[in-house]
Amino acid sequence: MKKIYLICSLAVFLLITAGISFFLIRDASSKVPANITLINQNGESYSFGDDKKLKLVEFIYTNCPDICPTTTQKMVQLQSDLEKSNVFGKEIEFLTITIDPYHDTPEVIQKYMKAFEIPNSDNWIFLTGDQENIKADQKKIREVAESLQFQYKDPGNGQFVHTSFTYLIDDNNKFISKFPMGEDFDKQEVYEEIMDEIK
Repeated sequence: MKKIYLICSLAVFLLITAGISFFLIRDASSKVPANITLINQNGESYSFGDDKKLKLVEFIYTNCPDICPTTTQKMVQLQSDLEKSNVFGKEIEFLTITIDPYHDTPEVIQKYMKAFEIPNSDNWIFLTGDQENIKADQKKIREVAESLQFQYKDPGNGQFVHTSFTYLIDDNNKFISKFPMGEDFDKQEVYEEIMDEIK
């Protein structure tokens, strides 16, 4: 009986280890395709292949009632810390990507930015789709999200169900780390990770 118990325990342990290894390897190999181009809050083109900086990537939709605005607010506080260290905009930039490009036009995004007193600059870029090419750009946004293992779905009521992580990627758009969104977003932890990557 003990032998069977040991064999079962070992099998469970190996399965758990294999599962953890799979997710670690999958995350470590994640990379945003450099050839994807979207538009920013000013309606201007942005290409992932052009910007050679660390990026903290946040996925949101502006009608989100809780986790998205909470994360954005915490990122505003993080921005202040990074500015004090003289690295924001120079070594690290923020990218906020809407998962609802049909609703979140550049005008809507600018209102969202103003609500959080986020300056309109090249240091914190908000990305959406071109309304004249919205179906194709929606696919691009999903491709970016899925490249980082971020999943989302609109159940039809406009309240998206989505993964709750933000992502730190390097100057070649390769995954470095992920952090919880919302109340669990620890700005000190994210700050330290960013500073470690900059050194």
